[in-house]
Amino acid sequence: MLNYVWLGLLVLGIAVALTTDIVDKSNNKYRNGDPLPVEFIFEEPFEENVSRSYQARLKIPAEEFNQFYSTDIQEDVDLPVKLTFNYEKDRKLIFFNVEDSTPKFWKSMASISGKEKDLTGTFTIDNFEEDRAAKGSIVLEEVAFAKMKDVTNSALEYAGIAVDIALGLIGIMALWLGVMKVAEEAGLIRIIANAVKPVTKFLFPDVPSDHPAMGAMIMNMSANMLGLGNAEKPFGLKAMEELEKLNPEKGTATNAMCTFLAVNTAGLTLIPATAIAIRAAAGSSDPAIIIGTAIFGALCATTVGITATKILEKFPLKKGDASNWFKSNTKGLIILLGLAAAVLILAVTGILSSILSVFSFVNPELFKGIIQIISILAIPFLIFVFIGYGALKKVKIYEVFVEGAKEGFDVAIRIIPYLVAMLVAIGIFRAGGAMEFLIMLLEPVTNFIGMPAEALPMAIMRPLSGSGSLGIMAEIISVHGPDSFIGILVSTFFGSTETTFYVLAVYFGAVNIRRTRHALAAGLLADIAGILGAVFIVRLLFG
Repeated sequence: MLNYVWLGLLVLGIAVALTTDIVDKSNNKYRNGDPLPVEFIFEEPFEENVSRSYQARLKIPAEEFNQFYSTDIQEDVDLPVKLTFNYEKDRKLIFFNVEDSTPKFWKSMASISGKEKDLTGTFTIDNFEEDRAAKGSIVLEEVAFAKMKDVTNSALEYAGIAVDIALGLIGIMALWLGVMKVAEEAGLIRIIANAVKPVTKFLFPDVPSDHPAMGAMIMNMSANMLGLGNAEKPFGLKAMEELEKLNPEKGTATNAMCTFLAVNTAGLTLIPATAIAIRAAAGSSDPAIIIGTAIFGALCATTVGITATKILEKFPLKKGDASNWFKSNTKGLIILLGLAAAVLILAVTGILSSILSVFSFVNPELFKGIIQIISILAIPFLIFVFIGYGALKKVKIYEVFVEGAKEGFDVAIRIIPYLVAMLVAIGIFRAGGAMEFLIMLLEPVTNFIGMPAEALPMAIMRPLSGSGSLGIMAEIISVHGPDSFIGILVSTFFGSTETTFYVLAVYFGAVNIRRTRHALAAGLLADIAGILGAVFIVRLLFG
């Protein structure tokens, strides 16, 4: 399935980009070759028939600029430019750098033209109204295939980002895999696994409770809940390596791998620290108000993700086995449908809001403070306990730590091709304009469920890119305000879901899994559940 998704991202991104460029070319969107009337204000007296350069200011009324480019700028254009006269070759060139006050349309033209933030062209002077003021026109450099250039630049940029991410993991991977190796040799991981055996036995029945994979998965999920991003990935990659050792069919994801990734893509975190920080920076009166809504959305995502894996792992069924499967899982299906019906009834009757009000005595700031203290102390505490326990058990902690740390480098390098493939496809999909096309198709559905159209880009981008969704969230909050309904909603989206495609690329790439089975489907279902849960709870409490 991942192969088709990857191909779809590439094809859609390139196809939409090429179509957009053809339409823009036929409509002459960038007014190639057309003169734009302007006014020049020279900083020094103009000398006729002398080849030289002048510093001047370029002035264009907003109304004329909007009429020429079909834009909607509010302020007049007033920019410093350099005018070069070469009478011998009959050339008159204009050059200027784009700056903060430059119209957005010209900024986009400059970025299309190359990495340098400037624009060039030719100019003419019709007449001088005063000593240093002249009327004339400019024709800027030709701009063509803008979207395709964006696609090219984005593909190269994301390929570099993928390598930077992988190389940045080396040190962190070496640290935590070394610590895990000491804890494993000392037997501490086995003790932790036995303590939570009832839960892990349900989630991962095919993994022995005393296997190293179990301890790594437990540590990964714990780090995820506490928001320890620098510990979560190493533990998760270690878990995938250990699960691969139990894999009877190399290159194909096991049921345990799919369930483990469903839990990871659900992204259950007690404190969505990044979203809270963005809200605080935007001037929110209560940045931590999204803690409860984010946990609710993430719980919805986790529940659906786990349920989906448990159902999908039974397929494909052999002929005649479908009825047997439904008979053997009747009780579970009845319970699942009953829970869904109960939630629907509670939502319709408004009882759920009453239930939630019972817990209104819980102070979000106090809860946030407690979790933050735990998060700060967690990493030093884990290192101290794991290494200290190893020393008490007379493990050769230094040698064992180094042995485990060596694995970190190999794992980080191994995931580079998978990261490059996935991030480049996402970059092309986004830069080509396919994201806007998908938003247009989904808008009727989101309107039906009560999701504002302004929040849809965030919902679509979140499974694709962490940095992309963060940028969209910050932009939406800056426009609508952090404490508005939309501001709270997109913040909850960020805390309720994870970057599914990135997680799958990293974790499966670490163990060379090519046949991902139902992992992607379960992850996307978890994302949808997290988004729907976020819309439901935010509309219930703040709508």
